[in-house]
Amino acid sequence: MGFTPAAVREKIMAMYPELDENKIIVSLEFDVAKDAYIVKFKKDRHEMTTHLEKKDAEDCLRNIKCVYLGAQVGQFIKNFQMA
Repeated sequence: MGFTPAAVREKIMAMYPELDENKIIVSLEFDVAKDAYIVKFKKDRHEMTTHLEKKDAEDCLRNIKCVYLGAQVGQFIKNFQMA
């Protein structure tokens, strides 16, 4: 079962309300060559790009925590809070 990038982004935003709270812009697209979602986080002039494996995205949409992405998001938010 495939999921749209919009559905994956919506789930990430729901799981991590601190993204909105910290005004972090999240964009997401599916890279066919890598068979993964490319997730971009941006705030002001700071930007971070990471990827989310297709299986991780599917697990995330099935309400299983996105462990790898969670670590990335958490560190990104922490960096902004320290700035």
